[in-house]
Amino acid sequence: MSLDFAVTWDYRCPFARNFSEHVLVAMQKEPGWTVRWIPFSLNQTKVEDGSPDVWDDPEMAGARLAVEVGLAVRDHFPDAFLQLHGALFGARHDDALDIREEDVVRRVLATNGLDPDEVFALVATGQPRETFRREHLRAVAEHAVFGVPTVIVGDEAVFVRVMNRPGGDADGARATVERAVGLIHDWPELNEFKHTTLRR
Repeated sequence: MSLDFAVTWDYRCPFARNFSEHVLVAMQKEPGWTVRWIPFSLNQTKVEDGSPDVWDDPEMAGARLAVEVGLAVRDHFPDAFLQLHGALFGARHDDALDIREEDVVRRVLATNGLDPDEVFALVATGQPRETFRREHLRAVAEHAVFGVPTVIVGDEAVFVRVMNRPGGDADGARATVERAVGLIHDWPELNEFKHTTLRR
C-alpha cells in the first residue's frame, strides 16, 4: 500500500518513539511511503503567557538541542536521517542518556556515521532552530496539533498512541502504520477510541 503522511515528533515522548519506530522499521522493507517528519516542542505547549517562546529562551537550548540536530540532518544529510532519528529516540528511551547534553548527541552522531562538527556547525547557524519554530507553529495553525505523535493525512490530523514497539517485525510495523493511517483517511467519523484500562 502506498501511503503519504506526516508524523510529528519530540524525542522526549515515549509514544512518539513507539509510532516512529513502527514507521522506521516498516520503511526498511521500502514500502513506497512518502513520510514527512515534523518537529514539535512539548515544552512550547507549556509556555505561560508573557514568557519567551522555547526558540527564544536561552535556558531552553538544551531542550531544543536533539530536535535541532535531527532537523540539521534531515535537511542536509537526508540519507542519514532515518537511522539517526531512531538512534536519538534510542539514546533517550533505551539508554536513558541525557540528549540535552552536547557531548551525548555528538556521540550519537559519530556512532551513526555523521561528523559531529559538521552537524553542530549547521545548528550554530540558527537555521534548524528557525525551521523548528516554523514547522511547529504551522502544525498548530493548520492542524491544531497539540502533541506527539500526531499523524497528518491530507487535511486530517490525529493524535495516535501505540502501546507496543515493533522490535524487528517489519510486517507487523507496516500493518500497524497502515491501520492507523487507514482509520484517519477512510474513517474520519471516528473521533476518539481509547481503552479504559491497559492489559499489560
